[in-house]
Amino acid sequence: MAFGRYFEEFEVGQVFRHWPGRTITETDDTWFSLLTMNQNPLHIDEYYARQTQHGQRLVVGTLVFSIVVGMSVADISGRAIANLEYEEIKHTGPVFHGDTLYAESRILDKQESKSKPDRGIVYVETRGFNQRGETVLTLKRRVLIPKRPAGSS
Repeated sequence: MAFGRYFEEFEVGQVFRHWPGRTITETDDTWFSLLTMNQNPLHIDEYYARQTQHGQRLVVGTLVFSIVVGMSVADISGRAIANLEYEEIKHTGPVFHGDTLYAESRILDKQESKSKPDRGIVYVETRGFNQRGETVLTLKRRVLIPKRPAGSS
């Protein structure tokens, strides 16, 4: 069973709308905070968070990042040899417990490898947004993708 795409299947300007979305629960956020040892009270202390500008706890930003990247795997990096670089990661809006994340990716560029003819680098921008269509995260990354094996269709 195939998963992901080969280098030749990407075109500059192509847009992928990743589905399904993912609703972030309080449990998701609490476990991620514990797993990553993030003890910022903005994420784990409801009383403290109620006194901040948002009036409630925020979902840990690296959880938002992880979910948005994960949502793109089937369309972008399912066949990847490696994620080579992440850049320009921007948290552009808050995410709260109960928000649903969605994502889409746009292919910015692609280049054949200079040292290995069986692969290429795909440059992609991914945007995460909530159920109201508000952008909450943007990022760019370079992914090393294999070319289609000779003789396959």
